[in-house]
Amino acid sequence: MKPWSLLLSLLLFGSASSSAAEKPIVLWPEGAPGALGTAAKDIPTLTPYVPAKASGAAMLLIPGGSYSGIYEGQAEPFALWLNEQGITAFVLRYRLGSAGYRYPAQLQDAVEAMRQIRAGATKWKIDPKRIGVMGFSAGGHLVSTLINRPEDGEIEGRTPSVSPRPDLAILCYPVISMITKPHGTSRRMLIGDEPEEKLIRQTSSELQVHAGLPPCFLWHTTEDKLVPVEHAQLYAAALHQHGIPHELHLYQHGDHGTGLIGTQHPWFADLLFWLKAQGFIAK
Repeated sequence: MKPWSLLLSLLLFGSASSSAAEKPIVLWPEGAPGALGTAAKDIPTLTPYVPAKASGAAMLLIPGGSYSGIYEGQAEPFALWLNEQGITAFVLRYRLGSAGYRYPAQLQDAVEAMRQIRAGATKWKIDPKRIGVMGFSAGGHLVSTLINRPEDGEIEGRTPSVSPRPDLAILCYPVISMITKPHGTSRRMLIGDEPEEKLIRQTSSELQVHAGLPPCFLWHTTEDKLVPVEHAQLYAAALHQHGIPHELHLYQHGDHGTGLIGTQHPWFADLLFWLKAQGFIAK
């Protein structure tokens, strides 16, 4: 653990916490599909965080960063917070548009991460039927594509026996639409400067919702100037139309990223209440 990360964890969770990151797992030991090189930016990883008192639930954690970077403030701090709730966390560091990767490379990484977590359920002492996914901003968009269109992330010629379907999904101020008030950087990094109409619609997650998706928790602020609140509203409306169990929490104040670790924001309590209802945390 890096010194600043250790200090942050002590400040946030107290010195009694024994959670720490395990060695990152290289998702594709023989090279990622379509890899453009062999540098760190070409090698997606999955970092496990195992709590001292595990409940058996797990969460794939996907930080944001506009598909151009990985925002570390949404990685380890939240993994440790999930550990405090008894949830085993796995931080995904996926391939980025800034490194030349376009859709569906990021989704390939997310699908593979879910499969490896579920396949390793015995090793990590987790329930293979209680594995969720949580994403922020562009990471929320990756969450939505993971539950909407996991088939886009499949590798031709492979016939895996383990399902990549999360058992629930948490989308925090997510990027959703590539059509309605799109976030320019996320769109450009994911699908390029001049994408075809088919690809625009394929990656506009409000258009891809269908029956059978897992329960979802969404939250956003109405003052968000970077990713407009309409993104979460559009996705929630599509979930409602297709009968998918979900909760949408809209908070009046706060710009993009409001409610990060270290703040007293109601979304933490709202999420914990919902996770208890889903059986991810003991009541």
